[in-house]
Amino acid sequence: MSEPTREPYGSEDAARAAIVDAARRMNALGINSGRAGNVSMRWHRGGADGLLVTPSALAYEAMTVDDLVWLPVEAPAGEDAGAEQPLRCDGTRQPSSEWRLHRDLYASRGDAGAIVHAHAPFSTTLACLPRIHVEGIPAFHYMIAVAGGDDIRCAPYAMFGTAALSAAARTALEGRRACLLAQHGLVALSGTLEAALELAVEVESLARIYWQTLQVGEPARLDAAAMASVHARFARYRPDPTG
Repeated sequence: MSEPTREPYGSEDAARAAIVDAARRMNALGINSGRAGNVSMRWHRGGADGLLVTPSALAYEAMTVDDLVWLPVEAPAGEDAGAEQPLRCDGTRQPSSEWRLHRDLYASRGDAGAIVHAHAPFSTTLACLPRIHVEGIPAFHYMIAVAGGDDIRCAPYAMFGTAALSAAARTALEGRRACLLAQHGLVALSGTLEAALELAVEVESLARIYWQTLQVGEPARLDAAAMASVHARFARYRPDPTG
């Protein structure tokens, strides 16, 4: 994977403000509600690869830049694989319960500069269906390509905040920028925070259209050749469709 696109923020304070804004926009855009979901950005400190992530169980409207938590991408030696809290972090609050998901994705995806995880209504609805667990969202529409492949996969269910969920998401995201999480929601990653949020919105839109189509009948699907043409055209005029 390529190196992540650096965020256009000259200071950590500015980056923190952008994360808080993105978290609030998730709810305003209708892809999340309440205190669910989480947002992060890759952020280096003193040469160490790390991330800033939203805190646990705090309403986004009440969140301030000081509530965000920084933690290193590399797991500290001696950290329990089943720990509910990271061995090392910097903040006045506990990080999101999905800190491990974010950290593990940054560790495995050098192209990830930001991650958005949302409990988006239509994506979550589809992620509760057995057929979606098997086939994901297929190529019923050419914009499926925006997630990086010919489908949007669904990672198998695993308890939130666990290494098992991280592993399932990493597998579902191989060669992809977004996936569903069974009985849970969606994850989108990209080089920038704005692009990751945009991608999450696009995936939720596709999930809604697919769900609506299924109420009428079985949608036609684009074949591999058609999708290859879409990917080729995307590569010519939008090398990274989301970043």
